[in-house]
Amino acid sequence: MIKKLPKFPFISIVIPLYNEERRVSNLSKIYKYFDRTNLKYEVILINDGSKDKTLRKLNEISKNFKFNLISYSQNRGKGYAIRVGMIKARGQYRLFTDIDLSTPIEEFNKFLPNLKEYDIIIGSRKKRGSKLIIRQPKLREKLGKGFTKLSQLCLGLNLTDFTCGYKCFSKEATKKIFSKQRINRWGFDTEILFIGKKKGLSIKEIPVIWKNDPETKVKLPLDIITSFLDLLKIRYASFRKLYD
Repeated sequence: MIKKLPKFPFISIVIPLYNEERRVSNLSKIYKYFDRTNLKYEVILINDGSKDKTLRKLNEISKNFKFNLISYSQNRGKGYAIRVGMIKARGQYRLFTDIDLSTPIEEFNKFLPNLKEYDIIIGSRKKRGSKLIIRQPKLREKLGKGFTKLSQLCLGLNLTDFTCGYKCFSKEATKKIFSKQRINRWGFDTEILFIGKKKGLSIKEIPVIWKNDPETKVKLPLDIITSFLDLLKIRYASFRKLYD
């Protein structure tokens, strides 16, 4: 028997999907974990214009798992998908994660004791105590470090990892941040953290386990260049007081 989605969930799990027909089976691991926690939870899936059999696979597994599905035909970008899902969510807390489970869903155990104390909790692959099971190629690592340094300098954010796809927001933080988010693709992680800082929200970094996925959707060098340009867009939007 499929459990009904709770009316007032404690945690919402938001997962963007783009051409993920081979990995939607990972959803079972997410359900098994949260069933063990006994927390009231909901799962929100965003089909971001997939061109493969992702939507068909989701319709098939809906016989066994209950979730809210948001689907649209045109690919709009991960940032757009996350924004839609986070705003749709009803949980007291909202976690977004990737379907590849590069950060194991069980790492939420580390977040739980900190939820009441912080508005935003983010997984870090670079903070002391993190564990990288499979590292990125050296070029991607170097570009990632460069992006982190530039983000720190350009936006004044004292964080070690901006782009780990494992972040949790309180209901109040979600309302303050995602209504102001403007970037639809890879630079969105940095933007939402920048907005959070401008709003005076508390941010906690927690070291997590992480493994590189060789099937990553990040394309070099285009997406890296786009992310750098997004930093300029964030500064310009801030100058125009669009986040106020």
